[in-house]
Amino acid sequence: MAELIQAPVVMTGEAWADYGLIDSGDGRKLERYGPHRFIRPDTQAIWRPRLERWASDGEFVPGSDEDGGGRWQFANPVPQDGWPLEWGPVKFTAQCTPFRHLGFFPDMAPVWDWMGEQLGSRSDAATLNLFGYTGVGTLALSQYGPVTHVDASKKSVAQARANAALSGMESRPVRWIVDDAAKFTAREVRREKRYDGIILDPPKFGRGPEGEVWRLEEHLASLVEDCRQLLDKDSRFLFLTVYAVRISSLALAGLLADVFADLPGKIEHGDLAVREEGANDSGAGRLLPTAIFARWRNV
Repeated sequence: MAELIQAPVVMTGEAWADYGLIDSGDGRKLERYGPHRFIRPDTQAIWRPRLERWASDGEFVPGSDEDGGGRWQFANPVPQDGWPLEWGPVKFTAQCTPFRHLGFFPDMAPVWDWMGEQLGSRSDAATLNLFGYTGVGTLALSQYGPVTHVDASKKSVAQARANAALSGMESRPVRWIVDDAAKFTAREVRREKRYDGIILDPPKFGRGPEGEVWRLEEHLASLVEDCRQLLDKDSRFLFLTVYAVRISSLALAGLLADVFADLPGKIEHGDLAVREEGANDSGAGRLLPTAIFARWRNV
């Protein structure tokens, strides 16, 4: 029976050559993406900034509606088609999107490392990336074996394939699938498929390629139940991340504990966070929380 670890865990993303969290505060954050700096809103940054002034190439100014909206304002020229960045062996294109994101989520870097630790030296591990976005996580997983990448957005899957080509990984065993994640997973259950690991990053609200409506609070439990059917006692992990919802990581862990009760291993939960590059009074950079997670690992 999987053991639920109640004490929360913080998975911290550290700066690397092509990305860093420079400062945060007053509901905003200043980040570097390769040669460019950007300011974006962040409701978790409720403290004061360390730096007196922020210089940036662009800022995303949110709309008045808390559910979204807004636009970029640029102080310096920024390539509209994006610019290349690297994380380890993975190369990808960063770009200022209309949704304030830049084509990847840097707080996922410790998750990509963690998944690699679970798979070890495997080269035949079959993994599933649901809501795969632009494929950085998929390409990180592809060194361990075949990956099935699923996203409802044709544009995101096209960008993921372009990132694979940019990384010189277009020959890796990846299935690129444009589909509704819940429908695809249900079909995989009926096909009696099996995976060694699953990562899923569902949105709060979304629509599938045929107009399917996704509401996290209504549909997450059934999706997790289907994911469980794709794993067995020899599988290695499931990793679930959730952004911008009014539930706790302990609630996510409770869901996994219920669904994974018949498997061995451990269920853990906590926060994803990114560390600021500048030191505070304690000598370490502040941690900016970004998302909550729950994970099952077979230990």
